[in-house]
Amino acid sequence: MISKLPKWVEYGAFILALTAGCINAIGLMGFEHQSVSHLSGTATLVGTQLLNSSPKVLLHLLGLLISFMLGAALSGALLSGSSVKLGRHYDTLLIIEALLLLCSIYFLQGGTYFGHYMASAACGLQNALATTYSGAIVRTTHVTGIFTDLGIMLGGWFKGEAFDKRKAVLFLLIIAGFISGGTIGALLFNQFQFYALSAPAGICVVLAVSYRLYKIKTAIVTLKVL
Repeated sequence: MISKLPKWVEYGAFILALTAGCINAIGLMGFEHQSVSHLSGTATLVGTQLLNSSPKVLLHLLGLLISFMLGAALSGALLSGSSVKLGRHYDTLLIIEALLLLCSIYFLQGGTYFGHYMASAACGLQNALATTYSGAIVRTTHVTGIFTDLGIMLGGWFKGEAFDKRKAVLFLLIIAGFISGGTIGALLFNQFQFYALSAPAGICVVLAVSYRLYKIKTAIVTLKVL
């Protein structure tokens, strides 16, 4: 149950959602107004492009879809199981995400689409860090499912079912983080253009180091108890 999860789950979810919101805002303002943290709009555009005579645009959109999936595949290769637990390769994946974002800056400054693909892969990787617990699938790179789950919870509460307050708090933190990240991303893009992606990359590094230190501290405490 979610009540038994460590508090770092909420902190991590908020920061990851903020990171994704920041990346997506930069994408909307600079990647030809293209979202990169989720694929619903991109998949719709692929469908519309099938009716147009623009194979270059269609291939670019397909590249974004495939890049996102490959990023998720990388997470799937390093993670096993679906439960939140200490000791998994969260820190490794966050460092890889940071590297993908930094590579994205390089390619975007050069005016190539590879930068778009790198950013999309970074978001796919992060989205696959999501875990299933307490009957909910948590994603941090978009909030459609979060609003849906909140609505379901409210509907159940209206008819007398127990309301999971901690789950609701987690969802609200993800929403707040994503919206805050969008604001930060917009401000940074106005000042630094594509170099603004260095901010979410830096957040990923800090988060990875913090998680690694937390693992070490927890391991030391466990050894002392034994």
